[in-house]
Amino acid sequence: MSTGPDIRRVGVAGGGLMGAGIAEVCARAGCDVRVVVTTDRSRDASRARLERSLDASVARGKLGVDERNAVLSRVSFGTELNEFADRQLVFETVTEDEGTKVKLLRQLDGILPDSDVVFATNTSSLPVTRLAAATAHPGRVVGTHFFNPVPAMPLVEVTGGPETDARTVERTEAFVTRVLGKEAIRSADRAGFVVNALLVPYLLSAVRMAESGHASAEDIDKGMTLGCGHPMGPLRLADLVGIDTLRAVARGLYEESGDPAYSPPEILTRMVEAGRCGQKSGRGFHSYSQQHQ
Repeated sequence: MSTGPDIRRVGVAGGGLMGAGIAEVCARAGCDVRVVVTTDRSRDASRARLERSLDASVARGKLGVDERNAVLSRVSFGTELNEFADRQLVFETVTEDEGTKVKLLRQLDGILPDSDVVFATNTSSLPVTRLAAATAHPGRVVGTHFFNPVPAMPLVEVTGGPETDARTVERTEAFVTRVLGKEAIRSADRAGFVVNALLVPYLLSAVRMAESGHASAEDIDKGMTLGCGHPMGPLRLADLVGIDTLRAVARGLYEESGDPAYSPPEILTRMVEAGRCGQKSGRGFHSYSQQHQ
């Protein structure tokens, strides 16, 4: 049985933070990577995002200039899904919205009829089973949950649904661990998988505490870093994840489970409407104006 190391041609659908991060780690592992986005503007932004990340690694002394250039040369960018025609593994990294992911997976299914091509949907909360059901080959659809920032975070959750072939899960896990050098954990196809099932209620509790005026965002975060030894406070972590992403994940978990612990506080909606989506927008529960370019 062939496993992960036979995969060397990788596609990434979507060039946002997660898509660019996955593209980077695959290219740094020596893979030929093709990133496909919807517009020329998104293509240019995705390439610039990758270049900034690589340049930051060079500045920190973690990557040489020649290696940086070699990594960049292994990544190509396009705007047409049919550019994935020769890929062996395609990561879907679009927004955490079931309708958007279903539409993309259906399109990919028509472009890549070979059932041996792996479709990895990068989701932090959506049921893999429902996403796979949109395709004619549900056995090749697997969930992969990378963590932000992808180059720095060592964990990937790998989730197969009831229809996912065991070989698909094994190939994906082998690729993630043996090629990308990540650690993998497996989860049943349940709301939130392992990490978010535990993390999201904690983040939402901190959001509710700030919303009620119980304590300031700064003091909530300071309490958990200095009092509990956490590397980052919950509200700074919410800003890093993205307020819009946290709200979408919480909604999905709440709809799936009905557990009120997952119900997103109204303040998250107001913040998204105001454009306060966290680090990526320059402001969330905290201000990042100097970091936001």
